[in-house]
Amino acid sequence: MDAPMSKNRILLFNLLAFAIVCVWGTTFVSSKVLINNGLRPIDVFFCRFLLAYVFIWFVSPRKLLCDSVKDELLAVALGVTGGSVYFLAENTALQISTVTNVSLLVCTTPLLTALLLSIGNRDERMNGRQKAGSVLAFAGMVLVVLNGKFALKLSPVGDLLAFVAAWSWAFYSLITKLLAPKYSNLFIIRKVFFYGLLTLVPVLFFTGLQTDIEIYRQPQVWLNLLFLGIVASLVCYVLWNIVMKRIGVVRASNYIYFNPVVAIITASIVIGERITLFAVLGSAMILIGMYQVERIKR
Repeated sequence: MDAPMSKNRILLFNLLAFAIVCVWGTTFVSSKVLINNGLRPIDVFFCRFLLAYVFIWFVSPRKLLCDSVKDELLAVALGVTGGSVYFLAENTALQISTVTNVSLLVCTTPLLTALLLSIGNRDERMNGRQKAGSVLAFAGMVLVVLNGKFALKLSPVGDLLAFVAAWSWAFYSLITKLLAPKYSNLFIIRKVFFYGLLTLVPVLFFTGLQTDIEIYRQPQVWLNLLFLGIVASLVCYVLWNIVMKRIGVVRASNYIYFNPVVAIITASIVIGERITLFAVLGSAMILIGMYQVERIKR
């Protein structure tokens, strides 16, 4: 059993969680650049996971299979929930529904994760103060996503897919918690990339893959692909699993509320999107809510 961590180490892992979410918050702009240059969402996902899978072999243990069939099936589930289904559902939802709807539904992940973990794990249950902080952070996230535009357009299929993506990541967090005590972090992440790619093959059979070499030769394309594959996928997935193990799945998942904040700041810098007073107020609510969730009792 791991020894209790000092406050400084807890703070370090919380800062690491925040840094990871900041990176993930910028991937929207990076993916947008790739799509504007001729790649489709499925091409972006395939390339980023393929790059991550190739590079992880340089540092991952050479162990090929899990110790049991049950664990191997759980690894398949990781690749589906944290890879193919999550990204296909989210990206398809963005094409059908509005960005606002998708962002709101996908960012219910922390609440869904807390619900799943609270069913069978008493250690992961939040107390009253943490629940109130999580709700406040969620309300702040809503304000940030809406950014002063309080008109939602229903799109049943797209919104359902966004909700599927949220549940998918919640189950990914739960399954990771089951395998983490048995296998090294790098081994688990390598399985995620492998089965994420493998379960995408049937979809690629119908959609095909972008094979125009000239597109991939553009610096803004291969540089963004390297960023998504090496930094946002390989490095961030590995670190995220470490964070979940150290501070808990629920507490780590709450940092996803910061994702829209980073996205809107990045969009403001890169494409000039206006930040309203509602977004600033929402960001403050997220900070206060997260402080309540993470505050250590004396």
